[in-house]
Amino acid sequence: MKKVFYLCALAGLTLFAACQQSSTKEVVQPQQLAEEAIKIHDEIMPQIAHFDRTVLKIDNILGNLDSLAKAKKDIDTNVIKADLTALKQNLEAATDNMMTWMRDYAPDSTDVAYQKAEVEKIKAMKKQFEDVSLESNNKLGNL
Repeated sequence: MKKVFYLCALAGLTLFAACQQSSTKEVVQPQQLAEEAIKIHDEIMPQIAHFDRTVLKIDNILGNLDSLAKAKKDIDTNVIKADLTALKQNLEAATDNMMTWMRDYAPDSTDVAYQKAEVEKIKAMKKQFEDVSLESNNKLGNL
């Protein structure tokens, strides 16, 4: 009889603990995820204007490579041209990714899986923006 009582008590405690754990888990709402995505978007969006100005600067430098070579005899214009062309492509790709994301994003979607995927996309885009910004500083810092 004691064994039955202890088994019932143990089963009851286990069931109680399981119920407590599931009720303390926070349910992620699609609106919360949408707000997170928009917050990250708002952090990186202002960089687009800077990226656009940097592309213009690159075009200016590439158009005046002869003058730059005359002013700085120790530079290799072929390396500079290749570096700046790649940087320009990376800046434009980051900007294009943001524009595509903004056009396609549905902040009103109630699909949790969709919103989670969009948060991951915008986080990856933030990383892309950070990487391109660092690349830009490194390549244009001494020009």
